Amino acid sequence: MKKILCCIGFLLAVLPMKAQDLKSCFINMPDSLLPLLTSVNRADFGDFLASNMKAQVKNRFGRNSEMLKMTDDYLKLQLTETCMVEMKLLPVNDSVKVICMSQTFKGPVEDSEIRFFDTAWSELQVAEYLSLPSENQFYVNQEGELQKDSLSVLRKYADMCLVRAELSEVNQTLKFCYTTPEYMEKDNRKSLSAYLKKSPLVYLWTGGSFQLQE
Repeated sequence: MKKILCCIGFLLAVLPMKAQDLKSCFINMPDSLLPLLTSVNRADFGDFLASNMKAQVKNRFGRNSEMLKMTDDYLKLQLTETCMVEMKLLPVNDSVKVICMSQTFKGPVEDSEIRFFDTAWSELQVAEYLSLPSENQFYVNQEGELQKDSLSVLRKYADMCLVRAELSEVNQTLKFCYTTPEYMEKDNRKSLSAYLKKSPLVYLWTGGSFQLQE
C-alpha cells in the first residue's frame, strides 16, 4: 500500500512539471486566444514536426497556418500571411514559468503586441514582466538646437509608433525594432535615419522579468 501511495505521489509531482513544456501548453491553450486554430490543429502541428513533415494545417477560414519552429520553450507560427506568432516559456523561479506571446501584424508595416500568461493560460499584467519601450528610446540624444528643430519637423511625419518584437529561439532575449520609418516617404525616412539608433533595443530575461540591456 505504501509503495502504491509513493507511486501516486511521484506521478502527481511529475505531471505538472511535464505540463510546463511549451508544446503541451500550446495544445491545451483556449481556442479564444488564437481563434483561427482548433485544438486538433494545434495537436497536428506537433505530430507533423515529430514526423519531420511540413507542419501546415487548414485553419478555420480554410487558409494555411504553418508552425515554423517548436521546441520545449519556443515556437514560431505563421498564423496567416499577415500575422506571425511567437511564444517563449520563461522561468520566474524554480517551480513557476510564464509564457510570453508576441503577435506581429503586417499592415503593411509590422507592429507587435506582447502578452503574458501563466501555464494555465490566465493572462498576466505585462508591466509585471516588462517595461515596454517608449518611442523616444529608439532615437539618439540630440544636443544642438538646430538638430532638435530638424528632428521635430521630421517626427511630424512619424505620426504612429510602430514596433516589431522578436523573441529568440536560442536564448531568453526579446528585441524591439522601430518600424515606423518604413511607412514614411523615402526622403523623410532617409533623413530620419540619422537620428535613430542603429541597433534594436534588446531585453534579457533576468530574475523573472525582461530588463533592457544598455
